[in-house]
Amino acid sequence: MEINSPQFKLNAKTALGDKQLQGALGHVRENFTGKRAKARAQLPQFDDLRQNARAIKDHVLEHLDVYLELYEQKVLESGGMVHWARDAQEARGIVLDICRKTNAKTVTKGKSMISEEIGLNEFLQDNDIEPIETDLGEYIIQLRGENPSHIIAPAVHLNMDQVREEFRKAHTHLPDNRPLNEPQSLLSEARGILREKFLAADIGITGANFLVAETGTSVIVTNEGNGDLTQTLPRVHVVLASIEKIVPTLEDMAQITRVLARSATGQEITVYTTLSTGPRRKLDVDGPEEYHVILLDNGRSKMLGNEFSQMLRCIRCGACLNHCPVYQAIGGHAYGWVYPGPMGAVLTPNLIGIDKAGHLPNASTFCGRCEAVCPMLIPLPKMMRSWREKEFERHLSPYSQRRGIALWAWMAKRPKIYRFVTSIAARCLSVIGGANKQINRLPMAGGWTAHRALPAPHGATFMALYNRQKGRR
Repeated sequence: MEINSPQFKLNAKTALGDKQLQGALGHVRENFTGKRAKARAQLPQFDDLRQNARAIKDHVLEHLDVYLELYEQKVLESGGMVHWARDAQEARGIVLDICRKTNAKTVTKGKSMISEEIGLNEFLQDNDIEPIETDLGEYIIQLRGENPSHIIAPAVHLNMDQVREEFRKAHTHLPDNRPLNEPQSLLSEARGILREKFLAADIGITGANFLVAETGTSVIVTNEGNGDLTQTLPRVHVVLASIEKIVPTLEDMAQITRVLARSATGQEITVYTTLSTGPRRKLDVDGPEEYHVILLDNGRSKMLGNEFSQMLRCIRCGACLNHCPVYQAIGGHAYGWVYPGPMGAVLTPNLIGIDKAGHLPNASTFCGRCEAVCPMLIPLPKMMRSWREKEFERHLSPYSQRRGIALWAWMAKRPKIYRFVTSIAARCLSVIGGANKQINRLPMAGGWTAHRALPAPHGATFMALYNRQKGRR
């Protein structure tokens, strides 16, 4: 996937002016956040489960080498094969090698952010292998030649009219006058198309929500059932997963799934929780003849032990996106790479470099909602601040911004000057705000008021009010 993070500001401006997108993003605010709150309220021990989930993942990260070796051993014992990939290029090469050894021409895919991360679809197409996305949202955006705008709802940025138009354009073998006015009719058409693809596929590729060390099992959670068909019908099943997806036991996996579905879609549990352990055995009625697991590093091991290691607890539920006021305003495509929202603002610089993703950790109000709803209690705002510091130290932030911060620091070290300047600024802003105390236009700071009203101070600064109150005692 092409990296477009440096164009974040332009992308965001375009998104803010897109009326159709703004309407679609309203569903994120209305659906995901409300359902999550309701599901959380119905489970009194939710916070205890979050603490347990965090402890499980922290334990794994402290002993990751041990659990990865155990997982590999169990996969081999079950008849599967494990491949280790240091980066995206190696992972793509391994997939291509498996395809060529099995003479594969078509590959069905379950939703996998790792395959997006390594640019797998484009790579397979360049090598004359047809990849077919089978998750409905992924299938729609594949038809449109787009990337996911959300990690659990890839097509959340689209409305039904756009989907209908895309289906009529792509499914030309079907009658032109067929009715596609209801969501059910669109779903039925996609199901019919994809069933043919499932049956014809040579290889099925899925991601993994969890990899269980004690059994060598890969686990996916879905609501459509496409994951099951992707990994049971083709002759070969390939699991693409990053190394931090390991959990020690099936019981640990079950604990984390209790907070995963509630945080992601507001469900008690997803419709399908599918466990796969090795290829088909002699008495199995179905399943693949070959089972491959590709374990991808791609920068994760460098995060172990540093200030960003807690990001490796992420279970890709999307809760931080759903509650982020920035994501709710601009959507996922504005972030310019695979991972949007607060989790992307932390993870993306780790994977592609702060020089290419410097705008992302700056795209935050630091309201703290992302950390508050994260089922794994990841301190996202703290890590975004760390990236801002690194960007500043390397002189990657804009010159005007660095000079502004330097000027502020100079004044902050001189309290008398700072209080004098801020008191004048507070009075001026209070006057500009008028009776409503809202600033709609601000000279030399138009970015603050282009899409919102800036609350104006009510006169004196906090320190002035504090000193005044203190003097009355």
